[in-house]
Amino acid sequence: MSAALHVSLLVLYLQNSVGVYCIDATTSVGVGAEVPPPQDVTIITLNTNYTLSWNWDQSHAVTFTTQYVGKYELKFKKKIPNWTTACEETSQRSCDLTAFNLHYLGIYMLRVRANVNGHHSNWVHLEFCPDKDAAVGPPSKVDLAPAGSDLDVFISDPLTSTNSSMKEKLDQMYYLILYSERSGDTQALRTQTLTSSANVVTLPNLKAWTWYCVSVQTHADFYNKSSSFTSPQCMQTEGNAPWWLVFLCFLGSLVICFLVMLLSLYTFFWFYKTIKATFYPSNQIPKHFKEFLYDSPASDIPRLLTPDSDSELLCEVTVNPEPAVLEIHNPPPEALLAPPSGLEPDSSGRHTRQDSSSSGDSGVYSSGGSSNLRQPNSSQFSTGAEDVWKGPFDLEQVKMQEMTPRLKSQLLITDEGVVDMCV
Repeated sequence: MSAALHVSLLVLYLQNSVGVYCIDATTSVGVGAEVPPPQDVTIITLNTNYTLSWNWDQSHAVTFTTQYVGKYELKFKKKIPNWTTACEETSQRSCDLTAFNLHYLGIYMLRVRANVNGHHSNWVHLEFCPDKDAAVGPPSKVDLAPAGSDLDVFISDPLTSTNSSMKEKLDQMYYLILYSERSGDTQALRTQTLTSSANVVTLPNLKAWTWYCVSVQTHADFYNKSSSFTSPQCMQTEGNAPWWLVFLCFLGSLVICFLVMLLSLYTFFWFYKTIKATFYPSNQIPKHFKEFLYDSPASDIPRLLTPDSDSELLCEVTVNPEPAVLEIHNPPPEALLAPPSGLEPDSSGRHTRQDSSSSGDSGVYSSGGSSNLRQPNSSQFSTGAEDVWKGPFDLEQVKMQEMTPRLKSQLLITDEGVVDMCV
């Protein structure tokens, strides 16, 4: 009987314990069910940039809490996992995990929940492995350079959040290069591809003087990762220059060289003339000036002038008068051939006046010791003689300018002559 009593008491104890447990569990779930959890939880990645995002359709004032932990910590049942809070009580629908430097080869467990008026929703968990789940980005930069008829493509690696190359995370990363001719008809173009893990790639077998457009994509085959293509970069190839272009360049270089040489020669000649005219003038100082200006004939240093030497600069100047002019007045031939009235020619060809009151005046006048033949005095000529000299006589002037210096210094003396004149 005592045994039956003990059994009944044990059953009653077990029933009470189960009832209490069920109440606690129901209460906990009920409170969690009042706040809906976030939905569509995803991770947005690019290289080493990670952002956890979600949706929540309710209109209540809500905040969110995001935590992460290494997945290996969840395997230990005797050890409580150490969750790291990345975003706490934030109103945004996303949480940036880039700053926490998650290991690229690690596996993490992420969780997020909603908070409304002190009530919490259930945690929503998401497993994340960067090496597997993180997307790889395109090259950070692509440049083109002509290499004759080919093109050189310079590719810069994708960068991590710390500006290091993604090749440090992905050892087998390579590039897919897509290139084609640039043309308006896109359907007629034949696109060519080339793969390479190098950062400098030469595109072979291209046409000379043709435009090509290039795009590059990043690939990682281990998890079949591929990025988007870069924006097309276009460049024209070069080639061998035609003969006429070579000839024009050669001709232009010859013309330029000729002009440069001509300008150089002209400049040199101008400087030479200027220096020569300055230091060696063509017009030299007369010798007698040099003897006066210099201390000695062999000296090149001019003598300094002093106030006392002003008198030495004065020299005697002789001014020669203008040479004398001999004027000869000849009567007209009619006057010489026809003697005036009252005169008769004698046997010597001279004319004498026939006047009974005269005392044998022959009417002959002479002038000597003078440089000119003077005309008779007007008081000694009759009225008829004045009318004769006032007739149309020819005037001859002889200027004796080209005389020797000896003759210029002497007086001009004319020979004595006898001229018959009418009185």
